[in-house]
Amino acid sequence: MKAKILVVDDEPDLQLLIKQKFRRQIREQQYDFIFAENGEVALRMLAEHPDVDMVLSDINMPEMDGLTLLMKLSELSPLLKSVIVSAYGDMENIRTAMNRGAFDFLCKPIDFQDLEVTMEKTLKYVEQLKETLKAVRENDILRMYVDSSVLQFMTRGAFESSLTSSENIEASVVFMDMCGFTSISEREPADHVVKMINKYFDVMVKEILAHGGLVDKFMGDAVMAVFKGDYHLDRAIEASLAVRNQINGFKEQLHNQTEYFPNVAIGINSGEMVSGNIGSATLRRLDYTVIGDAVNVAQRLQSVAGPGQIVVPESAYEKIKEAFQCRVIGEVNLKNKQQAMQIYEVLE
Repeated sequence: MKAKILVVDDEPDLQLLIKQKFRRQIREQQYDFIFAENGEVALRMLAEHPDVDMVLSDINMPEMDGLTLLMKLSELSPLLKSVIVSAYGDMENIRTAMNRGAFDFLCKPIDFQDLEVTMEKTLKYVEQLKETLKAVRENDILRMYVDSSVLQFMTRGAFESSLTSSENIEASVVFMDMCGFTSISEREPADHVVKMINKYFDVMVKEILAHGGLVDKFMGDAVMAVFKGDYHLDRAIEASLAVRNQINGFKEQLHNQTEYFPNVAIGINSGEMVSGNIGSATLRRLDYTVIGDAVNVAQRLQSVAGPGQIVVPESAYEKIKEAFQCRVIGEVNLKNKQQAMQIYEVLE
């Protein structure tokens, strides 16, 4: 599928240079480039071309600079990803760009081989986001309101059977719990409690979806997520690290004039589990979820994780030890497990 890329730069020679360097991809209809000379024009171009997949933008431009454009793009669409390509490669500009939502940052003069690799990486990430959003849109209503009469009315044949069937799957389950939030909820006004927990949940959900996971359920101040498919354990850990790093940077001002620094405790486990619509026919409520020992272990690992910790069992550690930095915690006794389990903390 052809990717549409908006290039925003006031240098008149860049348009010709882009067309020359990517002439093969343009000819083979891999890329479709459109151009704008500043942020104001870029916004108008995006209104005319809502199917743009990514933006390549300079920083220093007249009328609207690239850093201001980044803020506008984040408001415009969460699926639209931007890469800054600028001669202003100092750390302050890089940090500002990343904090305003830039997916990556490249310095001029442009290394076109590096640029192409970065574009491929960005477009692949955008495609994953689109696939995830499509799956969520297709399944959300049925996940919330699965009922035999609804299924008979809306679906027929094999699709209906697939919705009411169950299967054994290999997947990773993640439990993310806000540490110490229960005591906060007992002291703070209800509206402040809801505002805070929704902010934390929003961080969790965005990272889970961005890494190809599914939010299974919200449980008090915790979230359960499931990752299926290729590299499900790696993606579960990457999402957890992103959530941990973001939430650990928050600071809340409480009504008693004290400060609350939130932390998240995370447990992850992989293995075989049962996937299907589980619930009560009497209440006409079924939730598409996963159950099994692997799920139970993930929840119990979360219960032993400390603030800011991501805990995995030894079986998971053996699979990820070359890709992630970990440290051994030691043996713990988990509920309904006869033997102690060796656990590890994922650091980065």
